[in-house]
Amino acid sequence: MANCIRCGRQLPPFSFKKICQWCVQHEAAQRGEENEDAIQPVMAAPWVRREASISLTKVILGANVMVFLAMVAASGPSMDFNGQVMVHFGANFGPYTLSGQWWRLVTYMFLHGGLFHIATNMWCLWNIGSLCESLYGRFTYAAIYLITGIAGGLASVGWNPSVLSVGASGALFGLTGALIASFYLGSFTLSGINIKSTLSSLLFFAGFSLFLGKVVPGIDNACHVGGLVSGLILGALIAVAAPEHDKPMARAGVLLFVVVLLAGSAVGVYRWRGAGVRFGTMDAQRNIDRMIGEFQKKVQQNPQDPSAHYALAHAYFTKGQFAEGESELKRVLELQPQNARARMDLGAAYLTEGHPKEAQEEFATLVTQDPKNVNAHIALGMALADQNNHENAIKEYQTALSLDPQARDVYYRMGISQVESKQYDEAIASYLKERERSGDDAELEDALADAYQAKGMQQQAQDARNKAQQLEDGRRD
Repeated sequence: MANCIRCGRQLPPFSFKKICQWCVQHEAAQRGEENEDAIQPVMAAPWVRREASISLTKVILGANVMVFLAMVAASGPSMDFNGQVMVHFGANFGPYTLSGQWWRLVTYMFLHGGLFHIATNMWCLWNIGSLCESLYGRFTYAAIYLITGIAGGLASVGWNPSVLSVGASGALFGLTGALIASFYLGSFTLSGINIKSTLSSLLFFAGFSLFLGKVVPGIDNACHVGGLVSGLILGALIAVAAPEHDKPMARAGVLLFVVVLLAGSAVGVYRWRGAGVRFGTMDAQRNIDRMIGEFQKKVQQNPQDPSAHYALAHAYFTKGQFAEGESELKRVLELQPQNARARMDLGAAYLTEGHPKEAQEEFATLVTQDPKNVNAHIALGMALADQNNHENAIKEYQTALSLDPQARDVYYRMGISQVESKQYDEAIASYLKERERSGDDAELEDALADAYQAKGMQQQAQDARNKAQQLEDGRRD
């Protein structure tokens, strides 16, 4: 940005003026053109050093680095992460994003696949982000970063729904697009030579990066294009309709307009791609063969990628091909024996198919690996109960409750095992505790009536059945 030619104060970025407001009014007063009671604006002298402050660019950079360190801590000494780790931390992945996990459109832009990935992106952020922050101000800069990053994520999901997307590059292309449009359409106090030089550098960066994404495998160019296009739109609207910093409502109106466009695009992507990739929906059932084929290609391209096997497993489960899905989960566990999610899913698949012994083995392994895993204890209790080993099932439920007293449905399941073990008083207490904790429903009242009946408490049993009927009737209404 340029400085006032009189006093050297910094001028606003979008302005035709060469002299600051202080000097304009001061010179008018010297010429006698100002009223005696006119108030001279208070502006810091150019030689007065301002208090240092942390820029938003540094904050964003720090957030990216902190997330990267957390991923390193979670995955071991390696600084190159597999797909499973990235999905866990919030990568943008069509089957999850389009199944309702829309927050991934934000989290993905703070994740990176490895040390080189984050190093290159943070170098670009330091240069492009600093320029954007000085040009637009913190609020607008933050809005452009988030909006264009989300736009890049949407483009990625729309174009490549089965591809994992991580990285700040979508937002960085958004910032680049905004700067290109603003420098091309805006009016500045900077010289034409400086503007032209900066614009040429930005155009070269965008063009070279897109070309690199075309020829180098593994780069999500759809995300780059989505960020760039949305940035061009934002930058053009700001330069033409809301260049002044002191008119926040005009700037906010531009941002709101683009947010509305983005929301409409999200609905369009959901309708276009959602049917084919969402887990567990009727539309996914009709289109799952195509998705299975895409995931199979991913597995063939990178057999050592656990995330590809995991996604393929769930695609098989959606179609009802449990044997194939279990095979893929076993492959995930071969690659990552400590993968708790894959082991839990494998055990759940065994339970669904009526193989509680195999499910017990998986859940027992999970409990051994992580004794404080509440869900593992609950699942192990269910597998034991399915084998009529109610005594040990009760112990697992009690362990789960000791770890998390607020765990839902555990008292209900424990009550079922207590009835089977003829511990009727304990079962009644468990059912009542579940009702107190999770609310009432017809199924719970029926179970409570059975416990009362077994205990010989006929009136209480009848009351519970009447209440179960009322709840069932209310649900139908």
